[in-house]
Amino acid sequence: MTKLLEQAVEAARNLPPAAQEDIARIVLQLVGTDEPPVTLTPDEEAAVSASKAAAARGEFATAKQVRAVWTKHGL
Repeated sequence: MTKLLEQAVEAARNLPPAAQEDIARIVLQLVGTDEPPVTLTPDEEAAVSASKAAAARGEFATAKQVRAVWTKHGL
């Protein structure tokens, strides 16, 4: 292992578990594992497909709709 990679791994050890998982997925993807970086549930896959189809049709949320979502979630 190179010194730079050792430094990167040591830095990653100090991150929260979720960030460590993200880094691990990226590294595995870079080294060519066949495992996808994120596994979606069937419901999530359907939501992504529906979103892509809506975008292809030019259907996007209005600024007012986006603000309503932000307000609902305290952003």
